Amino acid sequence: MQGNLRLSTWNWRAKPETRNSQLETVKSMECLGIIAGGGPLPVVAAREARMQGFKVVAVAIEEAASADLANEVDTICWVGAGQLGRLIAVLKQEKVTNAVMLGKVPLDRLFSRVKTDLDGLLLYLKLKDRRGDTILAGVGDALKQKGITLHDCRRFLSSIVLRKGMLTARAPSSLEQQDIDFGRELARAIAQLRIGQTVVVKRRTVLAVEAIEGTDAAIRRGGKLGNGGVVVVKVGRPDQDMRFDLPVIGPETVVALEEAGATALALDADQTLILDREKVVATADRLGLAMVAD
Repeated sequence: MQGNLRLSTWNWRAKPETRNSQLETVKSMECLGIIAGGGPLPVVAAREARMQGFKVVAVAIEEAASADLANEVDTICWVGAGQLGRLIAVLKQEKVTNAVMLGKVPLDRLFSRVKTDLDGLLLYLKLKDRRGDTILAGVGDALKQKGITLHDCRRFLSSIVLRKGMLTARAPSSLEQQDIDFGRELARAIAQLRIGQTVVVKRRTVLAVEAIEGTDAAIRRGGKLGNGGVVVVKVGRPDQDMRFDLPVIGPETVVALEEAGATALALDADQTLILDREKVVATADRLGLAMVAD
């Protein structure tokens, strides 16, 4: 049954009894592979998976994944960022047929000297462009050809998926809401073009658009250009591939918002991940920020 498992149909709005039924369906998957980049997401997913009774095999990317991951999995192997053949060999050796891909591999590494094996080199040469999501989709296709299916990464991150509603005590003002509506439309257009997923606006003027530098750097740049008082909108793409590259916020995001003098942050519900929610919300409330997910 492992090879036929489908997690992409997981219903995030379902009633608890429905989700429990879905959970019983996926219990047949005895082993989960985690292809792990940097940051805490692989650790969060490993903990959730093991709590649900799965054996967890991690293939960790060198110079990216956290060493703490070793304490949360049953088996771990380290591979280079370009060693696709080695990655596949480890998963096959451990009889992994279902996996998730989580964590960051900094895009600026694409312009440094990454040591690739033959499979990695062949994949790189076949890519139509060098954008991060194109590379990840190519890896997903290569894994599928070897009998390894990548699944919706939210399946093992349910505790940090952002739901619709206000996060903070303060709601956006009418002027902030105007900037949110303006920014969301533009952010979706930019995301559709696969440039970035965040815009910084003020008085319905675009101050910054996220590109390869990442969300926090874009926020700081927009805040500097707007001299504070800015609104930040971060969205998912209309065709967001839920297997990887979901929008993520955390304590570092709030630090960037504070440094930028931002007053509001708007996010997409059900396809945004929030790390250390209690700390994020407490800090935002202290700063008087308005944070909302729609």
